[in-house]
Amino acid sequence: MGSHRRPAPSFGSDRGAVAAVGLLSVTAAALGAVPAAAAPYDDTRSEVDRLYEEAEQATEAYNAADERADALRREVRTAQDGIARQQARINTLRESLGSLAGAQYRSGGLGPALALLLSDDPEDYLEKASVLDRITVHRTGELRRLRGALRSLAQDRAEAARALRALERSREAVADHRRTVEGKLAEARRLLNSLPADERAAYERAARSGRTHLPGPGAAAPASARAAAAVAAARSALGKPYVWGANGPGSFDCSGLTQWAYAQAGVALPRTSQAQRYAGRQVPLSEARPGDLVLYRSDASHVGMYVGDGQVIHAPYPGAPVRHDPVGMMPVSSVTRV
Repeated sequence: MGSHRRPAPSFGSDRGAVAAVGLLSVTAAALGAVPAAAAPYDDTRSEVDRLYEEAEQATEAYNAADERADALRREVRTAQDGIARQQARINTLRESLGSLAGAQYRSGGLGPALALLLSDDPEDYLEKASVLDRITVHRTGELRRLRGALRSLAQDRAEAARALRALERSREAVADHRRTVEGKLAEARRLLNSLPADERAAYERAARSGRTHLPGPGAAAPASARAAAAVAAARSALGKPYVWGANGPGSFDCSGLTQWAYAQAGVALPRTSQAQRYAGRQVPLSEARPGDLVLYRSDASHVGMYVGDGQVIHAPYPGAPVRHDPVGMMPVSSVTRV
């Protein structure tokens, strides 16, 4: 579930790179650094890389579906509250109309002319008839209000039913994305565990390698006090485990970490990396400052936080804790200053 917004400019020479997610991506330069003896395992490493990238794409789709489900749950609660209020109003109107009907029945059991003829006190009768006329006018207004309340109640119920149907579809989407992620992660772990120990270590080194041709940001200060607070929060999360779909405080996925870090600074970021891409002003990578969000791959399906000295803090992938890595560890698509 990628972003439907316009693509942001890419940096470096990877503008046409395949959309990917996850920081297990092995670049061509990094693979070139692996000893020739490792060549028989290159296909396995590439497949692990692909599976982790697709798993993180599915994770971001899961996050978006889960966020939509939360919004729909709030919408359903609002509709149900409205229904309860309308029903209470209708009950009050009906009670009022019942009282009016009883009063009219007691006062108007005979026709007006006959009642006047038989009345012992015509003046008293005429006074009561005048009151009855006013009651009838009031009843007409109450009936009009009751009809309006019933229409409003029907609309509220229809809206609640629509929201409930949408919520059920959203829950199904969340479940589908969960199954997709779990399947890809399980297959990636199986393949990675099939590699010899030295190959797994080489894979980890490749995942953390930098790209030396990218322009390197200097050691600038954070762009704002809130950026500084977000960096401090991200640093406090170092060592916490990666868990897909998690947004802290005990575990994180990539966009969950950046969302949580900025929440500690009082800033509400969207849940997904694609949406976070547009949560502020885009700046060149060469001008990145601590606290800026660094989006990776052409679909912005991975995000980290720049913390200075050419480093980002990010939640890489299952099995790897929140950590520092080179800002150029994989193709950068954009940098967002919140």
